[in-house]
Formats: sequence, C-alpha cells, structure tokens
Amino acid sequence: MTDALSFDIASVDDVAANRDEVVAAVEAHAGTIARELAILQGGDYGQETFKTRRGTWTLKYEAGALQYLRFKGKSGGETYVVSTKQPPEPKALATAMEDYPAFVEAYNDHVESLDGVLNDVPTAFPAVTTTEEIVAQRDQLVSTIREVADTMAGELNRFDGEYGTFTQRIGGTRWELKWDGPRASYLRVGGEGGIYLLSQYEPPAAPDVRELAGDFAAFVEAYNDYVDDLEADLATVSLDDAG
Repeated sequence: MTDALSFDIASVDDVAANRDEVVAAVEAHAGTIARELAILQGGDYGQETFKTRRGTWTLKYEAGALQYLRFKGKSGGETYVVSTKQPPEPKALATAMEDYPAFVEAYNDHVESLDGVLNDVPTAFPAVTTTEEIVAQRDQLVSTIREVADTMAGELNRFDGEYGTFTQRIGGTRWELKWDGPRASYLRVGGEGGIYLLSQYEPPAAPDVRELAGDFAAFVEAYNDYVDDLEADLATVSLDDAG
C-alpha cells in the first residue's frame, strides 16, 4: 500500500466565486442595455455590435432579455462575458472587463446619435381616399351576379339533381358554377386556385369583378345554349312502341 501524496492543491473556489460575481453584475447591467435596445429597435429579438478602441462587443437579446454579450479583441480571440452556456475563463473575463466601460460608452454614443433624428419627420399626411363608393359598386354587381347565378342554380337543381357543377369555357378560361339545392354555392373562374366571383365566404376583389363581370354574360349565354340543346335532344325522344 502506497502512502498518500502530500502535494498541496490550490482551491479555485475563491476565483470561481469572484468570476461568478462579476458575470452576475454584468448580466444585470447589460440586461438593461438589452431591454433599451429592444425598445429602440422595435422588436423582441435582435442584436447590435459596438466597436471600441480595443475590440468589438456584440449584444444579442431574445424576448427583450439579454441572450449573450461577446467581446472580440483586436488581438484575436473572443470571450462570452455573458451567455446561456458555460461561464467565461477568469483571465479572459478580466481582459474583457477592462474594456467594458468603453462598450457602455459606445452604446450611449449610439443612443445619443439618434437624438432628434425624427424631429423633421412630417406628421401631417394626405387624406386617405375612401373605398366606400367602389365597395358599393362591387357589392351591387356581385348581388346582380348572385341573383342570376341563383336562378341558374335553381333550374339546374330542378332538372339536373340536388347538387352538382355546371362548367363552360369562356374565352379559353374555365367557369364553374356549383349548386347545392336551389342556390349557387360558388362561381369560380380559372379552375383550382382561380377567382371566386361568388362564394360562401368573402366577396371578390373589386379589380377581379371589373375584369370578369363582362364575361359573365357569355357564361349565362353558354348555360342557355346548354338548356336549349338539352330540350332539343329530349324532343327527339319517342315513347311510341316500336311495334
């Protein structure tokens, strides 16, 4: 059995405690800067870099709280003075803290440089033109289209089933009327992903109504032709006995 080694091992407890105390103080102080930057930049997430004579400081914040504070010296190497991971090495922390006052000064200069930046920005703006008349015209056109489409739906429902779709190509574009009972469920132009002139949800945009309303008459004419052809076909059907 060997004797125990008699070498003395220095404790790092005091150094670590001092390091943690410094980091906690910086975190509280720089946390205030982080909150101010979040307010200034108008967002909960972001980062800002500040240059000093000795290096560069980068402060990142998330949800308005300090995420990390990093110092990168001009001579090389970088130190995360504050981070969500491991604490910094004491010697590197000491080197960074020598430049911390310069970092705070750079932040203050940044804020002061923005003082009065909005003084000459005008707050009197042009009057906003109302869309009331345009919307009223759009709604009137859509209402007329709805009335005609519902009439078509009622007829389709009467002779072609409880629900279904009637499609025609107008000017090379697919028009589709879907009915459910005696009412039009939708009138869509352009197939899947197309424009809904009528739907159970929101009304169409005014420019779409302006572009497509003219072709609606051709769609109605195509429907009338469909009905006429159907009547002509039925007129040739004979129920007389073949003999």
